[in-house]
Amino acid sequence: MKKNTRNQTLRLLLYAGAVYFAAVAIVHALGVKVPGLFVYFNVPSYAYQDRIISFLAFGWSAFFFLTAKKMDSDLIKLILFIGLVAVVALIINTMTTNFRLMGVNIQASYFYMITATLFIYWLSLVFYGRSIILKKN
Repeated sequence: MKKNTRNQTLRLLLYAGAVYFAAVAIVHALGVKVPGLFVYFNVPSYAYQDRIISFLAFGWSAFFFLTAKKMDSDLIKLILFIGLVAVVALIINTMTTNFRLMGVNIQASYFYMITATLFIYWLSLVFYGRSIILKKN
């Protein structure tokens, strides 16, 4: 695959991430629990928690958008590092939380599927971004 095509795909993935986090911000601001946009979509939450997640997700959206525009290797490296930390934190949180205390119908398998999807997205950023992140400055 040509480097230019790889960069275009990475840019598209970063813009997709910006749109995803903008959607996360909107649904959290509205309190509408959409699976995938709410990782823990069927777990009770408070409005203040959703508002905090909303403005943080809006910041992530802006961060992804800026990175897609600039295609700066340091910003891409930062997204990859923080993204990996986020995926690992979601896995640890899901493993250590007793969701049965919150409701008998809550199954952690849904949360693992959503986290796996986010991990696949992260892997695609690594794959398409490696030529930029490994570039010598």
